[in-house]
Amino acid sequence: MALMDKFRLDGKVALITGGGKGIGAGCARAFAEAGARVAIAARTRADLERVAAEVDSLGSEALLIEADVLDFEQLRELGPKTLAHFGRLDILVNNAGGFPPKPAANTSVEEFEGAFRFNVSTAFELSRCCAPLMVESAGGGAMVNISSIAGHRPTPCFSAYGTAKAAMSFLTRELAQEYAPKVRVNAIAVGSTRTDALDTVLTDEIERTMVELTPMARLGEVEDVALGALYLCSPAASYVTGDILAVNGGMERLNMQMPRAWGGLG
Repeated sequence: MALMDKFRLDGKVALITGGGKGIGAGCARAFAEAGARVAIAARTRADLERVAAEVDSLGSEALLIEADVLDFEQLRELGPKTLAHFGRLDILVNNAGGFPPKPAANTSVEEFEGAFRFNVSTAFELSRCCAPLMVESAGGGAMVNISSIAGHRPTPCFSAYGTAKAAMSFLTRELAQEYAPKVRVNAIAVGSTRTDALDTVLTDEIERTMVELTPMARLGEVEDVALGALYLCSPAASYVTGDILAVNGGMERLNMQMPRAWGGLG
């Protein structure tokens, strides 16, 4: 096999949560272009149909699954539905997640636990359910969890999201140890990436500041993260597991400045 062929995903099947937009949609497009068929799960049918059309234009096939990952009964059906349609499951991308910046004093314990459930518990449960399906149907597989630099570099107003993503990154390392050598488990620590979620808070002034605080002098694009996921899920990364790949422009701290509780900026 030529070295560049190791980045191909021909014959493989990927399941992606939050696949209707942003990083999840970018992963679906990248995987399809590399030869994989994809099952994309999201809550909004219109988003799924748009991504499916893009996958189809790349000569691949998409299975659309309307599902809310916070409904664990629906979550547990994602793997079996993918397997029933495609006959195998090779790749899982746990992309669904998020929580807005918020001062700790204004974050209820219910919101804190909700951030953990949305970002970590969902990834744990889906990984737990899909790993056996990968081994049984394809002899093994690869998982990628979409984590964040916020889980590695503390900053004001990220106590809920940052703690959840830190737990997600550690869960990645734990599962990598447990599932080796059959299933590889890695994560990506993303930085500020242009998505619909970021657009809700982005102004020209905020963007200028974020770019100035990013060594690579730009915001990330979904394709940057998708290409990292493609590498981690491909045979090119067959000796890589338990790793947290940084796709964040070289940031050593978050580039979104937030106020401290008693004055000053973080």
